[in-house]
Amino acid sequence: MTEAAPAATAVLLRDAPDGIEVLLLRRNSQLAFHGGAWVFPGGRIDAGDAGAGGEEGAARRAAVREAHEEAGLTVDPGALIHISHWTTPEGLPKRFATWFFIGLAGATQVRVDGGEIHEHAWRTPAAALAARRAGEIELPPPTFVTLSGLVTHRRAAEALAAARAATPSVFLPRVVRVPGGACSLYPADAGWEARDPERAGKRHRLLMLESDWSYVREA
Repeated sequence: MTEAAPAATAVLLRDAPDGIEVLLLRRNSQLAFHGGAWVFPGGRIDAGDAGAGGEEGAARRAAVREAHEEAGLTVDPGALIHISHWTTPEGLPKRFATWFFIGLAGATQVRVDGGEIHEHAWRTPAAALAARRAGEIELPPPTFVTLSGLVTHRRAAEALAAARAATPSVFLPRVVRVPGGACSLYPADAGWEARDPERAGKRHRLLMLESDWSYVREA
């Protein structure tokens, strides 16, 4: 089994007339891991990120470093709020154990690196999800789920307050094949332990459809 490499991601917000906007970056389409997809700034935790605060401190510094390298933004690591942790499912050739943090973007003059990242966009969570439904953009499951959780918030301060009050979510998805695509099961699913998407009980999962590889959240 491929070991999951430690990584970190920064979900950066700003206020706009239509509500909060989130910074999304489009990955180079030639990249093997989610090439062409729209994601938040993020990447591997490097040895140089080590220091005070242990693993979480290193993750915060990595998230800040990636935001600067990929988007040219300066972010205060101490102002970031830990919201979730995602581990790539077993069986995939590349796996990451990723800390997700949320915070304000501050200055929003974005400069993408032109290598790993080719474009950027500020979108409201609702607009990003609508673009995904229309087949205009691809959103990996962690991006999709994180945006879905931000839809109800109108102001950045509101979203950050909710993040501070919540316990960070831990996502350990297991992917199983189903007719027409694949299903990403989570520990909250009744069928997670047995890898059985048909097992009766609580469901909180994503269906990945082969027709367009869009994601459909099933509560």
